Amino acid sequence: MTIALGSDHAAYLLRDHIAAHARARGFEVEIYGATGPEAYDYPDAADALVPKVLEGSATLGVLCCGTGIGITIRANRHHGIRAANCTCNVMASLARQHNDANILGLGARILSKERAVEIFDTFVDTQRSPEIRHLKRVEKIDAPIND
Repeated sequence: MTIALGSDHAAYLLRDHIAAHARARGFEVEIYGATGPEAYDYPDAADALVPKVLEGSATLGVLCCGTGIGITIRANRHHGIRAANCTCNVMASLARQHNDANILGLGARILSKERAVEIFDTFVDTQRSPEIRHLKRVEKIDAPIND
């Protein structure tokens, strides 16, 4: 499995910590976004990573910023992305099971590195639910909105 990880400058250390953990678990890892503490905007990190998930070269994505909020909002602007900002294992599990989330959002200012790794593990180890009710809801999530 290939995991794409992206971050802004506020979360590059968390992203790199999760990347090391993912590699230790045997995952292929691709890195996007900030390479250090110099300013790097979270929308740019999201926009660099999202195509990899959409085209299938990455199985799942992880996006990190200060709170996980902005980077997840930006990712969700892309059709076909179901990014979930998660702060606990239950959210990560349900995001995968019920929403078939394909990107995990994490906040470096919100979570410890240890907690973020636990959430990551839950996210990547959980499969989507095969229940029809969940599959129908995911179809509705992915359907275009006519404003």
